[in-house]
Amino acid sequence: MTNLLEDVRSALRQLRRYPLYTEIIILILTLGIGANTAIFSIVDALLFRRMPVDRPYGLFYVRHQSPLGGFDGMTIALDDRAP
Repeated sequence: MTNLLEDVRSALRQLRRYPLYTEIIILILTLGIGANTAIFSIVDALLFRRMPVDRPYGLFYVRHQSPLGGFDGMTIALDDRAP
């Protein structure tokens, strides 16, 4: 435990000695943590959370190819179709 405490003190002395280096380290850590948080939030919202509908199995995707070669589509629920 004493070696760990000595290593931390030595690291803090080195960081205090070179303030520009310290600022660059803090900037890199901030960008890394921010990017990691953003990517996890996107993955969590898209892959891990349930869809905000009562019956997600009742959804399907309709895709139409136009004569000009383009595609368009939309997601609809089974209850929204015409009688």
